[in-house]
Order: sequence, then structure tokens, then C-alpha cells
Amino acid sequence: MNWVIGLFSTSVGKKFLMAVSGLSFIGFLVVHLIGNLTIYGGKEYFDGYVTHLHSLGPLLNVAEIGLLGLAVLHVLTGALLSFQNFLSRPVRYHMKKSAGGRTLGSATMPYTGAILLVFIVFHVMHFHFADHTLKTTFEIVSGYFTNPLYAGAYVCVMIVAAFHVSHGFWSAFQTLGVNHGKYNWMLRAFSIFLAVGVGAGFGFLPIYFNLFI
Repeated sequence: MNWVIGLFSTSVGKKFLMAVSGLSFIGFLVVHLIGNLTIYGGKEYFDGYVTHLHSLGPLLNVAEIGLLGLAVLHVLTGALLSFQNFLSRPVRYHMKKSAGGRTLGSATMPYTGAILLVFIVFHVMHFHFADHTLKTTFEIVSGYFTNPLYAGAYVCVMIVAAFHVSHGFWSAFQTLGVNHGKYNWMLRAFSIFLAVGVGAGFGFLPIYFNLFI
């Protein structure tokens, strides 16, 4: 047990936690996106999907608690790593370099992560804890997505999510030791493909509601 505590008290251990929890969330995003695509089937089809999801009962509750735990772990570990990095170099270099594969996604990870955290809290409060007795889930979603302010903010946040995923997916595999000069370009390409898919897949939903519903 002591070696586990010792591992997770080190920077390497914290990065391992970030990688595992981050990949878990990306997996959740993909599954969540697939479920949300049932919106294109219409009100009955989407509400049927939601009803089936809720019929899982305890399994769904366990999954939600697990995701909450991963969220807390990911956020706290990320914040601690960022703080430690700041303490190790409180004075920034005058010239920033892009060596070592530094990208916009990697440079903005703490900021995009903070934006996503605020959005998730807001999103859960307005959808998960919404009153479903008077409106169906489809009607609740439609009400928010046809609001220009919410729709615009949602699309912007999905762009932020794409940047976060583009680096997070790649860097998680590097942390876990999946690193080979011959195949790294494929992992980078898939990271970008996945990020664009997540950003566009979620981001087009409010556009669809405003243009076609």
C-alpha cells in the first residue's frame, strides 16, 4: 500500500493518474456522443434512448459515481501538477519555443480544462437535474439549444473541448509509454481526427436544432 501512495505522490504517478482518468473521460465523451446522435432520429427516438438509459437503474448510478470520482481525480491532479510546474519555474522565458511538439492544445491545457470544468457543472445542473416531469429530455434539450446565447456558448466550448482532447489523448499515451518514432505520427493524426470528431459531433447539435427543427 505504501508503494502506491509513494507512486502517486510523485510527478510520474500524478501524470499516470491524469492519463488514465483523461482517457476514461475521452471514452465517455465518445459513448455520450454516440448516444446524442439519436437526436437526429427525432423526438421519439431520442426520448426512447434516454428512457432505455435510465432503465439501467443502479448500473447507471454506479457509472455516474465513477465518472464523478474520475472528474475529481483528474481536476485535482491537473491543478496540483500545474501548480508544481509554476513553482518550479516562476519566471517565464521571454521567448516561447515550439520544440518538443508543443502545440496550441498543449500550451492551453490548464485553461481549456478550467473552461470545461465550469461548463460540465453548468451542463449537469441544466440537463441532468432538470425537471423531467413536465417536459421530455428532447424538449429540454431543444429549449436550450434554440437559445442563441446558449447555443453560441455551447459551440465555443466544444471547440475548446476539441483542443483539450487533441493534446490530452496524445499525451496520455506518451505518459503510459506508448511512444515509438515509427508510429507516433499515426497517434498524432488519430488524436486530431478524434478531437475534430468530438468537437464537430457535439458542436453541430445546436446548429441542427436551429436550422432543421
